[in-house]
Amino acid sequence: MAEPESTVINTDVKQKDPSEALVIAVTTRAIFNLEEEHKLYLEKGKEEYARHQQANQDKPLPPGTAFAFIQAAQYVNEKILESNPAEKDLFDILVLSNNSPESGVRIINSTKHYGLEISKFCFVSNEDSTQYLKSHRVKLFLSADRTDVCNALQRGVSAALVFQQEVQAPSTPLRVVFDGDAVLFSDETDQVFREQGLEGAVQYEQAMEAVPMGEGPLKAFAMHLGKMRKKFSQEKSPIRTYLVTARSGRDMGIRAIKTLREWGLAIDEAFFMDGAPKGPILAQIQPHIFFDDGLHNIQGARDMGVPSAWVP
Repeated sequence: MAEPESTVINTDVKQKDPSEALVIAVTTRAIFNLEEEHKLYLEKGKEEYARHQQANQDKPLPPGTAFAFIQAAQYVNEKILESNPAEKDLFDILVLSNNSPESGVRIINSTKHYGLEISKFCFVSNEDSTQYLKSHRVKLFLSADRTDVCNALQRGVSAALVFQQEVQAPSTPLRVVFDGDAVLFSDETDQVFREQGLEGAVQYEQAMEAVPMGEGPLKAFAMHLGKMRKKFSQEKSPIRTYLVTARSGRDMGIRAIKTLREWGLAIDEAFFMDGAPKGPILAQIQPHIFFDDGLHNIQGARDMGVPSAWVP
């Protein structure tokens, strides 16, 4: 596999071992608010955009949706290394960008300005930059481009579409919220629901209660997160994970809980919403990121100022 056009190693941070670390790739528009620059790129083209970025290379970009999530991941690394300085199971964040290295100087400068622990910057001029995810052992890819996300999912990499929004940076620990069906779990029950309605889905779940659900697109990422979380007692863990699902606890919750138990995935809190809006509970949790496959749930979360990522 060819290396990206240009990979810049960040010598300011300690490099992680990608065979052990939880590697997360973020695009520049996921981590910073580049909406004005992106508009310039679409209206005036690549050269004008590059000129603008070079002229403003010392002006830090404002934080974007995934910014607080990256900061919280850094906090987790600090806590893990405090308890074991030799630990290699850490978050490893790399930036994957369609910028040229010249216009990428502003991105590198911005991450240094905020003290973000980014290990590598990959500047790729190819149309499909997701072809490099596997060679970097990426376990989660966050992008503001829908095509990128779909390409990554097709390559078997956990991925989600980040929507640009004003985000209030929540405090630590790192809090991650997963939806159930079609995110952590497969969409088998969703399909039954679409074909046979709620009653059919409830009957299906009751009949299948002892059979663990299939894997969803974010299971691998959640499992690695769970593995990191197990290094700590529940009280002292710098990671908290949540399941917030539209399922009803009474009719469809048992199978979800049994599946998590079968996988050995400990979740701190589970909320079975029985179809009620998720926004209010998410506002209470204040996660650094919320993953869902339903755009109406994403919109409800964004209305509450919750950083959200859609799993198409």
